[in-house]
Amino acid sequence: MKNIKNLVCISILILGCLACRKSDFLNKKPSTAITDPSSLSDFELLLNNTIVMNTTGGLAQASADDVEISYPNYQSANIVERNAYVWNKDLYGDEIDIQDWNACYQQVFYANVVLEGLTKSDSASSIRAQNLKGWALFARAFAFYDLTRNFCKAYDASSANQDLGIPLRLSSGIDYIKQRSTLQQSFDQIFSDLNESITLLPTERPSADLNRPSKVAAYALLARIALDMRNYAAAENYADQSLALYSTLIDYNTISQTSATPFSKTNNELICNYGQQPRYGRLTSNYSGSAARVSSILIGLYGPRDLRLKVYYGESSDGGYYKKRGYNGMGLYPFTGLATDEQYLIKAECLARKGETKLAMDKLNQLLVNRFDKTFSYNALTAHSSVEALSQILLERRKELVWRGLRWHDLKRLNKEGGNIIITRVINKIKYTLLSNDPRYVFPIPSDEIALSGIQQNDR
Repeated sequence: MKNIKNLVCISILILGCLACRKSDFLNKKPSTAITDPSSLSDFELLLNNTIVMNTTGGLAQASADDVEISYPNYQSANIVERNAYVWNKDLYGDEIDIQDWNACYQQVFYANVVLEGLTKSDSASSIRAQNLKGWALFARAFAFYDLTRNFCKAYDASSANQDLGIPLRLSSGIDYIKQRSTLQQSFDQIFSDLNESITLLPTERPSADLNRPSKVAAYALLARIALDMRNYAAAENYADQSLALYSTLIDYNTISQTSATPFSKTNNELICNYGQQPRYGRLTSNYSGSAARVSSILIGLYGPRDLRLKVYYGESSDGGYYKKRGYNGMGLYPFTGLATDEQYLIKAECLARKGETKLAMDKLNQLLVNRFDKTFSYNALTAHSSVEALSQILLERRKELVWRGLRWHDLKRLNKEGGNIIITRVINKIKYTLLSNDPRYVFPIPSDEIALSGIQQNDR
């Protein structure tokens, strides 16, 4: 019963602590019947609440070029989905409680409660407490990172000390306003949390309960973040360390091509299980009844012997394709966590970028040999230059990491590299265009947050 009361307490407090807000309830005296979480079991319950702790935003998936939707289905989508699909500057309309922002700060709050509670615990030096501290640091870093990649510009070392970051809430207190840090400060905090978590988390990837992070997961997340920052030397180093601890790949010849749920929630490529929050069902859900269709351009990238076409997608009666359930083997929304295939692709890309053409293609082929029909001989991909190798690796990255909330951030990164990738939509015969490096790649801070905290809004 005490644990239930503790969670109720936290849930109530959350309502007033999303990001930087104050609320009238702060002036009300709290009930003496409510107790604070104080035991290691209490802290574990908070972190183990996967509905809160293991979710990421969905605007990036709704906005990216992997999805198509018919005009009637577009009309039936909610206002935020419609605006995200055509990249309107006014993204939210009159909507409030935008979970891409609020849910992440709820995770930060939970993590801060645990971190502060552990400093007061008589068991703080125990292995269990140290693991919980590492878990909380990892969770806070993941939440800060998700906020940063969605609500900030693509990282540029030359301007990061001036570009706007996010409010870095490092205390569970709800009676103060925190302004936005710089982008550099935001990334510094994320790296600080993850580097400390590595010293505390268990080394081995768990065989079950994959919502719990390990050193493998911390290195994998660092590799993803460094790649987004275009720090390719660091990304390669982190990918190496993650793969050194865990590098298992699945042979897709052993995966059902007809099942609507081809992967289990503990499949051998999973490193840490996160999923998209469920607010954008018309555009991002992955099941046979989804209104969304996979981009016909994306579908056309797969060859006839590439098993990913049938493992990842199902064909609808209208001739289009829908996305099947993802790597976490459950739910109706994209898997956005960490897996070994992403680490192979990060390693391959970084090798290509530093001119190691053969090694880059060898690493790519280590992955792809497990993705093609083995009733035929696998023809390993080759490249005559590092430029050709990079092109092939980026193509395979798009085909492999589909519907994981990564494509939007890849577009931001690659356009900063000079990719000049322009994406378009056509809805009701009207063409919409998003140019490379457009300000609309950065989502606006929700208007209710601006009204309550007065933090600086993004330019759109």
